[in-house]
Amino acid sequence: MNRSRLVIGLALAALLASCSSQPSPTPAAACPTAAPTATGAQAILADAEQAVVKTNKGEFTVELYADQAPIAAANFAALARCGFYDGISFHRVLSGFVIQAGDPQTKQNHGDFQGLGTGGPGYEFQIEPPADGLNYDPYIVAMANSGRPDSNGSQFFIDLGDLDDRLQRSYTIFGKVIAGTDVVDAIGKLPVNDPQIGVPLDPAIIDSVTVQAAPSASPTSGS
Repeated sequence: MNRSRLVIGLALAALLASCSSQPSPTPAAACPTAAPTATGAQAILADAEQAVVKTNKGEFTVELYADQAPIAAANFAALARCGFYDGISFHRVLSGFVIQAGDPQTKQNHGDFQGLGTGGPGYEFQIEPPADGLNYDPYIVAMANSGRPDSNGSQFFIDLGDLDDRLQRSYTIFGKVIAGTDVVDAIGKLPVNDPQIGVPLDPAIIDSVTVQAAPSASPTSGS
């Protein structure tokens, strides 16, 4: 066999072997067209205890409150798994108050525009009143809504302070930031176009949201 052909043949064989060893890309799940039912929420939340939110400013981890707000927590997990939040920005940053995200319109426009903050997943669902014992404490994650009883969707906010005396108990609390609070604080201090409007001049963009079970505690070694 011609030596050059042999070399080419070996190179092609190595390339094909390399390609075949790579895992096939896993397509993202289809985004939901309605909020989960109570039964569906249980299935979604079976392995969805935390959500790791990666942004261009750093990452933070949210503990999901499956027992206290199963529909909102499951809805957030389902939207995260289908990539709904990827590319969305925190469109409302109010220093000392909240940072808010979840409007899909901000994938195309990270600045201020007419209708900002009105986007959603294409459906709405009932507000779950905050469970007893849950308050609007720092780093609590809650659903944003328009005030109607059925206006939960995809938008959420994170408290930057103790807001229990400043918010009516009509915003579903479905989680809390348990790691990366410094990232939340940094986003909350971004310069904005107007302190009342709160659109960051330097966009804080969600790269991805990974839903996962809580990591197992490392076993303590014996003496």
